[in-house]
Amino acid sequence: MKTQTLQRCCLLIAAGFLASLARGDTFGDLLKKHKQTKARFSILAVDAATGKTCYRLSSDELKIPASNMKLVTTAAAVHYLGGDYIFKTQIALLGNDLVVIGGGDPLLGDPAADTAPAQAAAAVVDRIARALKDAGVSQIDNLIVDTSFFDNVRVHPSWPRDQLNQWYACEVSGLNFYDNCIHINAARKGNSALIDMTPANDYVRLVNQIKVISKGDSAIGAYRNATPNHLTLKGKLNRPAGFDVAIENPAGLFASMLCGYLNSSGIAVRGQLLQKYVKNDTSLRSLLTIETPLKDVLKRANSNSLGLAAECLVKTISAEHTQDRINGQWEHGLELTAQYLQSLGIDKSQYVLDDGSGLSRKNRLSAECLVAVLTDMYKGPDSAAFFDSLAVGGIEGTAAKFFGEAPYKGNILGKTGYIAGVRSFSGLCRTPKGDVFFSILTEGGSSATRACINDITRAIFDRRL
Repeated sequence: MKTQTLQRCCLLIAAGFLASLARGDTFGDLLKKHKQTKARFSILAVDAATGKTCYRLSSDELKIPASNMKLVTTAAAVHYLGGDYIFKTQIALLGNDLVVIGGGDPLLGDPAADTAPAQAAAAVVDRIARALKDAGVSQIDNLIVDTSFFDNVRVHPSWPRDQLNQWYACEVSGLNFYDNCIHINAARKGNSALIDMTPANDYVRLVNQIKVISKGDSAIGAYRNATPNHLTLKGKLNRPAGFDVAIENPAGLFASMLCGYLNSSGIAVRGQLLQKYVKNDTSLRSLLTIETPLKDVLKRANSNSLGLAAECLVKTISAEHTQDRINGQWEHGLELTAQYLQSLGIDKSQYVLDDGSGLSRKNRLSAECLVAVLTDMYKGPDSAAFFDSLAVGGIEGTAAKFFGEAPYKGNILGKTGYIAGVRSFSGLCRTPKGDVFFSILTEGGSSATRACINDITRAIFDRRL
């Protein structure tokens, strides 16, 4: 009897303890609750109105930021380019040649705008065809693409070489198109696997080595070889499957698709598809300018975590401040980004910049650095453009699946981050007592770390830390 009573008491004590942890009364409680994460934290929360620190834990320690790097990149872009900046793709005639001059726009033909497969991509080439017809052009000689707004280093040297065919590691070009990827669909028909590409094109070649199975899940992938844009499809297919694949020299995909569309629209392309520098030729005759506002690029970078958008911002900062250069470069863009951080009084010991998206594991940021950037954007003239670009808890972007309950839904704006062993979240809590900036960086955690980060964010919102 005494043993049973003791067991019941222990259970009641344990239940009370767990209930206390569930409330997350202190940061210590939260770490105990999520002790299985084994993560190392760097945290800073600051009252936006007073600048008073609400909570601090190792806030000056450098951590790999993953996609929280995009906050620095997008802020630097706002600083150097201004919130009203427009990305421009120029369409012109040079004699009887059609010229497409890239302006670094990462959202040209962006599939995120599609309501049907490749609708946005098709709309771009259709606009060009209509501009030619309006100008009375029924045939052209060569189709020239000029990508010189950026340099020709399209792959960052620090990116994982075995991931370069993944959408998040796509090439970065002065002329981008359809996220510089293709979408591959595979469907089973009898004992065969049927393959199609979106957008349809003759630029990428596929070798189908997919095996059809009757049981189990589909698992297929695309693999590169020594020949650019010749992909071998391998794996097992049962139910329909689809995935995105990053391609090489994406300007060529655009040229190929445009050429095919022009020919099918009755505008004959008689010559070659060429890539060369022509944008300063005084003989150019403008036909059309395709424009994308900076705020749209900020949104795709921060809310949707599109790495291509962030990397194009770094190179655009460089291209628009060339100083004896003719095109945008990673190194120069990051030098300017570092100068922006220094202008905020951030010590050089608080950051290491290696790319714009956070895919590189050589990046290092502190929570103090990120909160300083958020503070600068908050007080600046383009505050709305910047903070409107962040994911919104419970509503949109990479934070849509978190914070769906009141009072957090719609009131936690931030940028998530994830690469192997790294999880992060930084942004703004709009609380009943006023706005709070926060940055939570972790390394060495597990799949449970995200839940811990979310609970810490709730505690910051509730001002329980």
